[in-house]
Amino acid sequence: MAILEVDSLRKEYGGFTAVEGSSFAVERGEVFGVVGPNGAGKTTTLKMLAGLIEPTAGAAVVAGHTPGEPAMQRRLGFLPEESPLYEEMTANGYLEFFADLYDVPAEAARERIDRTLERLDLEHRDRRLGNMSKGMKRKVAIARALVNDPDVLIFDEPASGLDPLTTNYIIEFTRELSDEEKTILFSAHNLFHVESVCDRIVIMNDGRIVARGTVDEIRDAHGGTEYYVYATVDADGDPVAGEPIDDDRRDGDAATEYCHVVGDMAAVEAVRETVEGAGGRVTDIQTETPSLEEIFLEVASEPAGNGDGSASDGPAGRTGTDAAERTDDEAVTEDAAEAET
Repeated sequence: MAILEVDSLRKEYGGFTAVEGSSFAVERGEVFGVVGPNGAGKTTTLKMLAGLIEPTAGAAVVAGHTPGEPAMQRRLGFLPEESPLYEEMTANGYLEFFADLYDVPAEAARERIDRTLERLDLEHRDRRLGNMSKGMKRKVAIARALVNDPDVLIFDEPASGLDPLTTNYIIEFTRELSDEEKTILFSAHNLFHVESVCDRIVIMNDGRIVARGTVDEIRDAHGGTEYYVYATVDADGDPVAGEPIDDDRRDGDAATEYCHVVGDMAAVEAVRETVEGAGGRVTDIQTETPSLEEIFLEVASEPAGNGDGSASDGPAGRTGTDAAERTDDEAVTEDAAEAET
């Protein structure tokens, strides 16, 4: 059952559309990725779901409530990309302060804070936040998002600018939260992290969702797996005739070995039969699957439109003029979003 539902969400700033017709649903315990290039509308979408800015049109339901309702805020934890802390406070004092704002009983708050900081491997909890490293501050910000024991978490670039060790702690911690039935919206530019932790993703470009699904589903829709069939003869006359080897996948002799590139196992078998019928043999079969980063670059370079073919994505995509204006207006949009918060 979906704990978060988004229906035709739209956000305009004056005559500029930052998010257009976004629709998706997230199940309880799911890690749901929201990715896209800078200015794609990711952060604006997350801020609308957190109740920090109001949508121009469309609707969302988070944990049974409309974003911004006090009852929803108690069930939500939000980690923004930039998360300034009260630097004169200690980590313990800061988290106790926010627990009190959420009316968490002191004993429960103390136990929750200690458990979370222990899991995040944060030491020096009585050190002033202003004297902590960036990684330590980020862990405190994550603990703050969890102090009210929320059902839904929004993580916007949770590991941005952190060292590999701290990043690994945060990624592993995200997986643990999912195992505990926490629902997490996860946005990051590092697509390896997205691919490794997210159950499903949407890719946004120019304010619209242009692809959606599991990584495997998106991969199948945008190229899928290619099979490289190496043989001692060319499958002459076959629809997928081979070419002499000229790539770094094999060390074979181009004069005696050919490579046939096909898209499924049925075609692999067809090549094998043709090669054997010509008196040759298949020497190797290798697969090549596009990474999420390769798919992302392909999708993000396409003009924004009804990219994934889903009617639920709302109206048609932006005009070419709108898309061209986005880069110039990107900073204006972000400033306007911040002003509303």
